[in-house]
Amino acid sequence: MSEKRIGFATRLGAIAASVGSAVGLGNIWRFPYQAGQNGGGAYILVYLLCVLLLGLPIMMSEFIIGRSTHKNMRGAVEQLTPKSPFKVFAYVGVLGALLICGYYSVVCGWVLEYVVDSGEGLLLGHTPEQYSEIFNSLVGAPQRCVLWTLIFLALNFVILNKGINKGIERMANVMMPLLFVLLIVFCVNSLMLPNSSKGLDFLFSIDFNGLGWKGVVDAMGQAFMSLSLGVTCLITYSSYFSDDNHLMKDAVTISSLDTLVAILAGIVIFPAVFSFGMEPNAGPKLIFEILPTIFQQMPGGVVWAVLFFVLLFFASITSTISLSEIPITFLIDEYKLSRGKAIAITAVLMTVVAVLSALSFSTLSDVIIAGRNIFDFLDFVGPNFFMLLGGLVTAVYVGWFLDKKVVHDQLTNGGKHSARFTHPYIIFCLRFIAPVAIIMIFLYYVGII
Repeated sequence: MSEKRIGFATRLGAIAASVGSAVGLGNIWRFPYQAGQNGGGAYILVYLLCVLLLGLPIMMSEFIIGRSTHKNMRGAVEQLTPKSPFKVFAYVGVLGALLICGYYSVVCGWVLEYVVDSGEGLLLGHTPEQYSEIFNSLVGAPQRCVLWTLIFLALNFVILNKGINKGIERMANVMMPLLFVLLIVFCVNSLMLPNSSKGLDFLFSIDFNGLGWKGVVDAMGQAFMSLSLGVTCLITYSSYFSDDNHLMKDAVTISSLDTLVAILAGIVIFPAVFSFGMEPNAGPKLIFEILPTIFQQMPGGVVWAVLFFVLLFFASITSTISLSEIPITFLIDEYKLSRGKAIAITAVLMTVVAVLSALSFSTLSDVIIAGRNIFDFLDFVGPNFFMLLGGLVTAVYVGWFLDKKVVHDQLTNGGKHSARFTHPYIIFCLRFIAPVAIIMIFLYYVGII
């Protein structure tokens, strides 16, 4: 019998928190421009296939580990397969979460400044070149960059300090519906713009000639990273799930809503980009340099700018909260610390990483690791090493080593539901498809293939 712990009060709260974990800047920024660069609708079709064969099974593997024991990965593996070496990878997940959340918080700090600046009307009346200068001045100003990063982290840990129900669940129940409302409002506005149909054609036209090998690998990587897989985030969250949750239904709901956010973001961005003659494949510049140019040309531009960056803030903080919860839960479970002490230790460690990352464009720009500054190095190793390695380990562990009775019990809630098709589908994907796909992604990102 697994040890009981305080968990999410409702299934809706568990789903909202998990969707919040998955939805982030990658959905609203990375997915749309990657779709545009890789064949539009062809990329989306491959992405959906990757979610089905790669993302969903690995998400289920994390749910099975977490919900079956109500523990973090190390405690779960210790209970499920005593003396198994797989429990060592819990430390990989904790370290990966600290590093990823550290540099990610810097970008979230930029978003906060843009919320304030857009509200004060400071992002209106500039040329595209001036928007580039505005962004570069923020990134290159150590005091401003660090200040906004620290403010964001403070908000992050204030919510975490309120606990699972009053902090994480309550936040998710408010922010996730608001995020969808804002996205829909933006979609309606974008579709009413002149030449909006060109943006939709750009996003949804199927061009397999424009896809290529890079597009396939990008789709696999996006499906993997978009769902917050590999750093034990969903193991941590599912350890707070009720034993009555239908895991497969929850996983399908979460992955569907996450994908919906990404597609809605494309509908928001590309009709506006084409309506105002901007570059649709602007990449990293899209949020901070291109979109402000568009907002100033729209009626009520200040309002739209504020709402958009508030939308980004919601997406950002729900992701960092889930990442932060990984080391917090680990410290509580393994070292029997109070939640307050675990939060304090996590906050200190994460703040150190975040400050170093924030200074990597200015004061610490001379610090180079493997040809990259601190921020870019963490941005590379976080998704391409920690998340991929963690996902590979989780897939292999559940697919090959975990007792299939545990898998079946979790899929059926102890025999209450049928898993006639679900069980073989999950095991086949975890054993054969996911490991091969993850290795391919890794080899591509490191330049071997």
